[in-house]
Amino acid sequence: MAPHGNGSDAALEAMVAQVEKHPISSILIIIAMQTEALPVVNKFQLTENPHSPFPKGVPWVHYYGSYKDIKINLVWPGKDVTLGVDSVGSVSASLVTYASIQALEPDLIINAGTSGGFKAKGAEIGDVFLVSHLAFHDRRIPIPVFDLYGVGLRQAFSTPNLLKVLNLKTGKLSTGDSLDMSPQDEASITANDATVKDMEGAAVAYVADLLKVPAIFVKAVTDIVDGEKPTAEEFLQNLAAVTAKLDQAVSQVVDFISGKCLSEL
Repeated sequence: MAPHGNGSDAALEAMVAQVEKHPISSILIIIAMQTEALPVVNKFQLTENPHSPFPKGVPWVHYYGSYKDIKINLVWPGKDVTLGVDSVGSVSASLVTYASIQALEPDLIINAGTSGGFKAKGAEIGDVFLVSHLAFHDRRIPIPVFDLYGVGLRQAFSTPNLLKVLNLKTGKLSTGDSLDMSPQDEASITANDATVKDMEGAAVAYVADLLKVPAIFVKAVTDIVDGEKPTAEEFLQNLAAVTAKLDQAVSQVVDFISGKCLSEL
């Protein structure tokens, strides 16, 4: 992460300086939905942890394993204990990110997931983006300075070599807690100059910034927000196929990271 604020920048730079000469040994993959997470779990032959590092009673699921010289931890927020659906959204994402960093102490976070894309910004179904910047679009606080806090702009950890080698698209991500897009959301997303839209990214970025852990964001487009089809219908229609592309991209990212230092990404 390259967070805002001079203090944050200095702390992050000091942290990166400490580890930049050492290969990345531990990564934390945070994924919101089971459908998105299981292909990655299977790809890397991860094992579900029967002794959860998380507080008793929470639905969060921890998988672990190793690939080449990297310890992989994957966490998804699990199913809502009352309704039984995936615990999507910024609240669960924030909690899971915080708890996972505290328990697992990763060198690098990868937040992977599906997203909506904007055709006006060049996004197409199945595109995979490596996100450059993140912000919220539904935290509207029309008071000076509070308005900037609400937007919560963050910059993802810079990975120019990863972007070049994997030939991924790049763009800004806007996060909100609704799948659809209200007129107010649309105005904020436009102001954020976003190419993709999700429900977790900026929340993960906020916590990673707070705890000074570098984070990158890999988002695959399931639906075109400014297209003709209803968002929910298009999302469900494309989820399986796009999840396969997400899995492939995450695998390529982990392969690239193996044996490298943060400064080499």
